[in-house]
Amino acid sequence: MPDDVPQQPAPEQLDFMRQALEQAQHAWDEGEVPVGAVVVKDGVVIARGYNQPIGKHDPTAHAEIVALRAAAEALGNYRLPGCELYVTLEPCVMCSGAMMHARLAKVVYGATDPKTGACGSVLDLFGQEQLNHHTDVTGGVMAEECGAMLKSFFAARRAAAKRNTTE
Repeated sequence: MPDDVPQQPAPEQLDFMRQALEQAQHAWDEGEVPVGAVVVKDGVVIARGYNQPIGKHDPTAHAEIVALRAAAEALGNYRLPGCELYVTLEPCVMCSGAMMHARLAKVVYGATDPKTGACGSVLDLFGQEQLNHHTDVTGGVMAEECGAMLKSFFAARRAAAKRNTTE
């Protein structure tokens, strides 16, 4: 289960989440669900990613996976010990599994995902004691901003669909 979010997230957490939101905007601009992620090592962003499954014709091209791949390439290792991943939406099972295999130290997410969230909303994959790696999870950092972007995206998509059916 995610740790309780401190009342005032650390300034660097806010900065990293803002950078993840910038990545989410790239996804929106390309017609993808606006989710963005950054991977941080020793206080420095080493990789970025945003949702691209539609454009890449790849069901695994979630923001987190794109960022993990870029981080692994940057470090020359599929294991990412000491790295933290910041993502605008609570990770799904696929992404959470990849994060565990990468041996991330920490995952920080913004908005919860009541439909597919695997950090406590639907499942708590990171809370499984049987698993051999345990990653710290913090949820709710800039949750309002992250959630607002998703809500706006889907509202615009519904409005466009409604216009298309009435024309």
